[in-house]
Amino acid sequence: MTDEFSASQAEVLIGATEKMIEIWNRLSPEKQAALLARFGTEENALAALVTTQLVAPAKS
Repeated sequence: MTDEFSASQAEVLIGATEKMIEIWNRLSPEKQAALLARFGTEENALAALVTTQLVAPAKS
């Protein structure tokens, strides 16, 4: 395994991250607070959302 991303892998990761930020911004303050309580920081909560998206992408 390499420590570098290919261009296509980077595009997938960036796209998923942008989608998760959009979803985060649409979450109610209560849901954001619940995620923050569980994961500690917004960065960790976003990382969890991104990981979930990459592991089991939502159907559009």
